[in-house]
Order: sequence, then C-alpha cells, then structure tokens
Amino acid sequence: MKRIYILLIAFNLPFLIWGQEKTGAAFTLEQCIQFALENSVRAKNAVLDQRIAKAKVNETIGIGLPQISANASLVHNPSLPRFFATYGGPKGFLGDLSYVPGLQIGDAVASQNFFQLKSTGLASVTLNQLIFNGSYLVGLKAASTFKELSVKTTEQTQQDIIQLVMKAYYSVLINKERAALFDNNIARVDTLLKNTTALNKNGFAESIDVDRVKVTLNNLRTQRDNFLNLNELSLQLLKFQMNYPQDQPIEVIGNIEETEVDPTLEHYKEGWDYHNRPDYKVLEVNQRLQQLNIKNQYAAAAPVISAFATLGYSTGSPNIAGLFKTNTQISDNGLIGPDKWYNFSQIGVSLSMPIFTGFSRHYRIQQERLKMVQIDNTFSNLKNSINLEISQASLNFENAIKSLASQKENQTLAGNIARVTKIKYEQGVGSSLEVTDAENSLRQSQTNYYSALFDAMVAKVDLDKAYGKLLPSAYDNTSNNLENK
Repeated sequence: MKRIYILLIAFNLPFLIWGQEKTGAAFTLEQCIQFALENSVRAKNAVLDQRIAKAKVNETIGIGLPQISANASLVHNPSLPRFFATYGGPKGFLGDLSYVPGLQIGDAVASQNFFQLKSTGLASVTLNQLIFNGSYLVGLKAASTFKELSVKTTEQTQQDIIQLVMKAYYSVLINKERAALFDNNIARVDTLLKNTTALNKNGFAESIDVDRVKVTLNNLRTQRDNFLNLNELSLQLLKFQMNYPQDQPIEVIGNIEETEVDPTLEHYKEGWDYHNRPDYKVLEVNQRLQQLNIKNQYAAAAPVISAFATLGYSTGSPNIAGLFKTNTQISDNGLIGPDKWYNFSQIGVSLSMPIFTGFSRHYRIQQERLKMVQIDNTFSNLKNSINLEISQASLNFENAIKSLASQKENQTLAGNIARVTKIKYEQGVGSSLEVTDAENSLRQSQTNYYSALFDAMVAKVDLDKAYGKLLPSAYDNTSNNLENK
C-alpha cells in the first residue's frame, strides 16, 4: 500500500507543481525559510561556492597524481647555423685547408653544419610523478580548510536569509491580522450606523450623530483600502527574500495566536559561547588558513623531488617531405634496412632546492605573520562587537516585551470602554461623540498593539541572531542536499 501511495505521488507531482505555478501557494514560516534556503540567489551562490571549494580540493589532489604529457613537432631550418671549430692542420677534423690564404693552425674557422639536417621530426610521451613537495603537502591541508570555509560561510549566509525571511513573514502575518481587524471594525461601526439611523428616525438621536458615525465608517473603509495596497508591498518583500516569482500569488499560513514570544532571557545564556556564531566560525577557519600560509612559506625552502620517464620517436631529413619517407639505418656492420622513425627513451629523478632567494622568502614570511596579527586583532574586535550586539538586542527585546504588555492591556481597556460607551449610548445615557472617541481610541490601541507585537517579534529574531540561535538544525543540511543534486 505504501509503494502504491508513493507511485501516486510521483505520478501527480508534475501536475501539482503546475498547479502551484498557476495559482500560487500557501506557506508556513518553516516553508518560507526552506523555500528561501533552496531558491534565493545568495543561497544558490553559497552552494556554488561549496562546489567550487570541492573542485579546488580535487584540483590540489590532482597535482600529486601522475602527470602525462605528449609532444610532437616538425621543424624545418631553411638556413642552419654554421659549425665553428679550430683548424688543426691538414690531418685535422676539417681536412686540408692549406689552399685558404693566410689560414694558420689554431685559427677559428666556420663551415657548413654537416652534423644536422635541415628538417627534423619528434614525437614523445613524458610521465612525471611528484615524489616530495612540502608546499604540496601544505596545499592539501589548505584545500580541505578552504572547503570548510565555504561551509561556514554558507551557514552565515543561511542565517542572514532566515533573519530577513522571518521579518518579512511576520510583517505579512501582522498585516493579515490587521486586515481582518479592519473588517471587524467596519462591521461594528456599520452596525452602530444602522442603530444610530434607527434611533434618529425614532427621534432618539440627532442627524449630526448619524453623520458623525458615517464619517468614521468612511474613514475606516478608506484606511482599509490604503492598508491593503501597502500590504501588497510586504508580500512583494517576502517574495523577494524567498526569490519567489513576483508575478505569482502567495499566501502565508499562520496566525498571531500561534506565535509565541518567550519573554525570558535566562535560557539564552545557558551554554553560550562565541563559537555559536557563524561569523566567529568563519574567522576561525580564516585563522587556520593563515597559519597554513605561514607553513607554506617555510615549506617552499624544502627540496622538490620528482621522477620522470620519456618515450619518443625522432627522424631527420634534408627537407620536410623527406620526413615522411623511409630512411636507411646504418650500423657498424653496414646497412640494416629501411626505417622512418627511431625510438628513444629516458628515465630519471630530479631534485630542485632554492639556495639563496635574496631574502625575499624572509619578507614573505614576515608579511604572513603580520597578517596573522591582524586576524588576532579581528578576533578581539569581533568579540567586542558580538558583546555589544547581544547587549543591544537584549535591551531592545526587554523594551519590546514591556511595550507589548502595556499595549495589550491598553487594547483590553479600550475595548471595554468602547463596549460600555456603546451600551450607554444605546440606552440613551451617552452621546455619539463619546462613542466615536471610544471607537477611535480602540482602533488606535489595536494599531499600537500590533505594532508592539511586530517589534517584539523582530526583536526576538535579532536576539536569536545575536546569540547564534537563529539557524535551526532543521536547515543545517539544506546546502548539502542542494550540493548533491
């Protein structure tokens, strides 16, 4: 049964996706975050950085593997360089040159280059294998650390994405509640208008009372229309942070009652450490990379040992066309037979080691050590910055919680006042002006409450970021999942 269910899902998945593209989709906060971590440009680039780092590691590993190269050439020398030698007399290597006027034994003479043909051909394959290289060994560690840096940077990017998405989501969620609140207020004032109109017809209310309520109702409807237009901007912002198509509708799932804002701060300090912050982890990896840079400068002074082997074929001819004709091989016993290309091979081990570099390596090491001091200073500055951020976020959160509690109480009191004032007015012991003022106070208290609630939510997000608790473990493997796609 389970397999059949999975097959049905797989079969209908394209249609579900198509329907989502046509009609939009509804997202919870977790789904908004997940979508952003998989589709935002910053998240995609962070994953690409991880892939680049992985390719860099493989590139560094490849340097130590056997290297095979091939070489082929055809060369023609229209004019060969002259052969220079010392004249040794009639029985010398150059023969009898006594006919040359003024030539003495020991003089330098130049003759035709009879040791080299004008055209040559060469084809060879060479194998090189690195045996020892200190810089290569350090490079392997640096490549692995560089890959770790890309992972930590991705976590930092994910944290920033989550922070922006949560703020945009809460803004849409608050506006959604406020839109419903507008409808409730309009319905209540509309009922009040009907009652006031009925009282006016029966002589229990003046026409000015009816006009006053009408003004309030008209203002409410205008404010609702303006608010709905502004609410579209908050939706567009959420789409932007998620990299969701702007031309497709989107809906958020959730309500304010389900959103809990814990007013306590004690649990934040339990187990707190600077290593909880992604930016601190990034700086730590950069410190290890700098340590490897210093080691690499020392490793550059070590000898480099490698082995090589070459196998090839060569030929020669007075002209290019002759390179493709058969030659005749001559040995001590005479002619052996026709041939075109003759093989050659060589094997060996090479060692290179710098002896004196003009103190340049000394100053390179000095530069890298000074960079390490800069990183140490950055650690101190980052800790102070984190402490200040935590203090500010904690203070803002405490103030937001106090303001939220105060505005919630004011909303309750304003609601009671509006309810009692309306009852008094309907019983003829109150004025319509009191009712209108009470309604205005209620709406203002409601606006203040939702503003305070949004401030508290944002302050909670900033506090989580300050303590390094914003990146949930549920999203830690998102970049790895994307990397494996």
